[in-house]
Amino acid sequence: MNRIDTRFAQLASAGRKALVPFVTAGDPSLAATVPVMHALVEAGADVIELGVPFSDPMADGPTIQRSSERALSRGVGLDYVLGCVREFRSRDARTPVVLMGYLNPVEIRGSRRFAAQAAEAGVDGILLVDLPPEEAAEFREAFEASGVALILLASPTTSDARLSMLRSLARGYLYYVSFAGVTGADRLDTGAAGERLRTIRAVTTVPVVAGFGIRDAASAAAMAVDADGVVVGSALVNAIADASDPAAAARDFLAPLRTALDG
Repeated sequence: MNRIDTRFAQLASAGRKALVPFVTAGDPSLAATVPVMHALVEAGADVIELGVPFSDPMADGPTIQRSSERALSRGVGLDYVLGCVREFRSRDARTPVVLMGYLNPVEIRGSRRFAAQAAEAGVDGILLVDLPPEEAAEFREAFEASGVALILLASPTTSDARLSMLRSLARGYLYYVSFAGVTGADRLDTGAAGERLRTIRAVTTVPVVAGFGIRDAASAAAMAVDADGVVVGSALVNAIADASDPAAAARDFLAPLRTALDG
């Protein structure tokens, strides 16, 4: 088991839900990334999703798009991202880190080379938004050989046939996109999402975490009822964007969500 499997097993044993914050590597500054990661753990994060900046983040809304643009303007690339994980690991050997991004930067480097470098840095999982599972065999093989989980996506429109395929291929956890759209949109219907989550969790063998539209303690608690955990991204990225102390801002933002989930 890698760190993701271990963490979710611990959470299930304790009857707790996972809190998974997303931040973009290199934003709001190059120096802030690792301190923010540690602050999130201190505030109760169970898994950290670290965004790999990309020039055309098609699944992301304006907040994360702008965050990615700012990071790219500072010269952030995969070497910087992996360096952040490596530095984070010097103090934290337990918290799972999942890189979230797009296929192109990984494909340019090569699946096996990237997988080996990610594993060496301490990465536990990869979520590539634009990599369909039907076309992922090469990457899945490379990641599994390095002990890195390829995290897959499901959505409200995922068919039963596709869900069956995801069930057999999913590693680490399954990321449920709560509505059709981009990150940060304000259209979360927790009732509809909850019904779909119950259906998916009934047929999957890995934990299911819900993301998109979760922006505060109330929405996190509501979505966690029918999920194994929740992802919060755009609202957190926005909270630290202009903060004089990004780590403190991250800690202050996340702590109420942890309290709500444990309540």
